Amino acid sequence: MSYQTPPSHPSLEELARRQQNVITASQLRARGVPTRLVSEHCRRGGPWQRVLPRVYLLQDGDPTPEQRMWAALLYAAQNGREEGRREGAVITGAAALALYGFASAPRLPAVTEVNVLVPRQRRLRDVGEVRIRRTERELEARSVHGLACAPVSRAVADTVREWIDEGVFDSGELRPELLRAVLREAVSGGESRCTLRELVAELREAGLLAEPRVRAALDELLAAERESVLDRIGELVDEWLLPVPLTGPELRMRGGTYVAVPDLYWPAVGVAVELDSELRCVSEGEAAWVRGGQHRMEYLGVRVVYVSGERVAGEPDAVGSELREAFVAGGADVVELVVTER
Repeated sequence: MSYQTPPSHPSLEELARRQQNVITASQLRARGVPTRLVSEHCRRGGPWQRVLPRVYLLQDGDPTPEQRMWAALLYAAQNGREEGRREGAVITGAAALALYGFASAPRLPAVTEVNVLVPRQRRLRDVGEVRIRRTERELEARSVHGLACAPVSRAVADTVREWIDEGVFDSGELRPELLRAVLREAVSGGESRCTLRELVAELREAGLLAEPRVRAALDELLAAERESVLDRIGELVDEWLLPVPLTGPELRMRGGTYVAVPDLYWPAVGVAVELDSELRCVSEGEAAWVRGGQHRMEYLGVRVVYVSGERVAGEPDAVGSELREAFVAGGADVVELVVTER
């Protein structure tokens, strides 16, 4: 494969190595390979083969799972993907999770469809195992084994959407524990995973929170995460020699009017702690309810400390100091409240 190549491009050999022997027609043309020669090489018994429209495999035999991913991505990118370029198309859904190495998702050889995200204005159609998914949002890409993949949070949301569209929820093929496992693994840590906040945002953007089984799995994940962070805050309370606060008490005024249910509360000093309240509220109605309680506490003189799980994990000393300062300062002219432990 020694063809004249413009100096601004990597050679055909180098590009084939990077893309696992999968090349587009435009990439071949850019390297001086005539269309006639491509057709000759792709004849029956020839050394090359056409795997998708304008996408070629520079070898005979069946493509590997990774080569199938390359073919799908390059087909959707249309003009080919030169080094350093990620715009135009990204792999998403179950195929992306397989590339990320999710233990809870099907392995790459078992992925029968490859979902690829492209900008909405692109004119492409599904072909073979490639499913084109259009989006009005700006494409984000993560390089996984050289392939452009959607971020984990988007890939998880698109995977769940695939399952719903294919009817696997209603058919009983999807066990609830598998859905929970995928969500847990998405936020399990590491560079190739996402934050809980990002996952909630993507599921909300995809309109998946209206699906009861998705909501139940997410609620379970959120509850476990909040419990873990509250345990860590409890350790900080001990480390900073603070009294043990009440966990989740109900606050009411003397006449019985409901005020709020803070995550933690020191009744003696009128200080409450609210942990990741925006994550606890995955719908606007829930968010409004919780914000109302927080505003009522502040209006009645309670000092409210807002703490995120990310800060507890990344800045424990700063969080501990903030809790200590709030406890020492206490609330301001706190209205007498009835505190009921739940």
